[in-house]
Amino acid sequence: MVTATIVIICIFTVLLILIVLVQNSKGGGLAGEFGGLGSNQLMGVKKTTDLLEQITWGLGIGVMVLSLASYVMIDRNQASGINSINVDRAQTQTLPGAAAPTPAPTPAAAPSQAVPGAATPGASTPGASTSALTPQK
Repeated sequence: MVTATIVIICIFTVLLILIVLVQNSKGGGLAGEFGGLGSNQLMGVKKTTDLLEQITWGLGIGVMVLSLASYVMIDRNQASGINSINVDRAQTQTLPGAAAPTPAPTPAAAPSQAVPGAATPGASTPGASTSALTPQK
């Protein structure tokens, strides 16, 4: 319904532009350039200008009323006005400097598969202290 209203508004505005260009202004306007004077002589100058002025006012009022009607018809209760795959990706993607999610813990390898020189879980290595974990003053 909103789309149909917008299409009608576009048609009215094009007609309004054409009607304004056809009108005879003080300087002659486009009506004199494209043979518009013949229609003035056919219907009479006063009747043509009155008709064109009434059409201009009617189209102008119609554009204003339809513009306000389209504003009222727009649904503002939608969760998101933009439905785009790019918006969905941007909401779910992590930033490059952000903390990466921690991976799930893997089961410990059997001692026979352990790398020589590597510490086994739960075993303390000689010379290791907790000072690396505490901040230095």
